[in-house]
Amino acid sequence: MIEGDRELSAMAQELWDNDVNRLKPGTDYRISLQGKAGYVASMNDDQDGIGLPLFSFVDESIFKKETFMAFISLLDNYVSDTGEPEIVTPEEEAENHKFLDSIIKTPTMKIAHKYLVEKNLSPSDPTAFKQQLYRIWFELYARRGSSRPDSSGFEHVFVGETRGGRTVIGFHNWIQLYLQEKLGHIDYKGYSVNAHSPQPDENKHILALQFSWKNGIKPKGSIFIGVSPEFEFSLYTLCFLSSPNERVKVSFSLYEVEIVCHHYNQKHIGTTFPILLKYQTV
Repeated sequence: MIEGDRELSAMAQELWDNDVNRLKPGTDYRISLQGKAGYVASMNDDQDGIGLPLFSFVDESIFKKETFMAFISLLDNYVSDTGEPEIVTPEEEAENHKFLDSIIKTPTMKIAHKYLVEKNLSPSDPTAFKQQLYRIWFELYARRGSSRPDSSGFEHVFVGETRGGRTVIGFHNWIQLYLQEKLGHIDYKGYSVNAHSPQPDENKHILALQFSWKNGIKPKGSIFIGVSPEFEFSLYTLCFLSSPNERVKVSFSLYEVEIVCHHYNQKHIGTTFPILLKYQTV
C-alpha cells in the first residue's frame, strides 16, 4: 500500500468511526439480495428472475435528521437525460447551500476539512471551504456529447442520469435507490460478483448490483448502503482533493475498498463510487 493510501485509510477509518447517523443493517434497514444478476443487454432482456425489491425495510425516521432531509430535498432538482441542459432555480440553489450548511457541521465533514486544511488542499475559512465544495459538486458542466451544461458531480453520483434513454449512468446512492424503488421506478435485478470480488452480505455496507431505472439499465453499479450522506460526501471529497490517482485503495472497518474518483477538468467530480475488494478480518 502506498503512503497516501495508508494515510487516506486512516482518514476513512476516522470518518467511519464518526459517522453517527449511519444505519445499522438488520435493525434500521433490511435488504434482500436474492439472486445473482445475469447479463442484460437491454431493458427488454428481462431475465433477472428477481421477484422482490432490494429493500425490504427502512426505518424512515432517519430521514427526519437534518442532513438526510437536506439531501432528499435535492433529489428532484435534476433532469435525468444527459444532453438536456440543467437550469438551477434560485430555490434549488438555496437547497444546495442548505445541504452544504448541514453537512459542514457534522463530525465527518469537520474531520475531512481539518485534514484538507493541514494538507493545504482546502481553505480554513468555512465560507471559502463551502464555496470549494459547491464548485466541486454543484457547478454545472457539459458531460460527454453535450454542448451545454447538463450535469454536475452531485447529480451524477447521488441522483443518477440516463444516456440515450437506455443506459443509466452514475446513480451510486442508496437513499435515492430506496426512494425510487419505493415509487416503483427501480427494478432490482440482482447482485453482481466476479471472480475477484467477495460474495455480498446483507449485513455489510457495500453492494454491487444491477437494476433498471425509468427506461434505462444499470448493468453494474456499486454503492454504500446505510451510510449517511455526510459520510459519502466527506470521503469522496477527501479522495478527490487528496489523490492525483483516479483510483485509491482504502481500508477501514471490515472493508478493503477501491474508491474510483474521476476528475472532470480537474475542477469537478465526474463520478465516484466504492468497489469492494475484500472483507477484512478485524
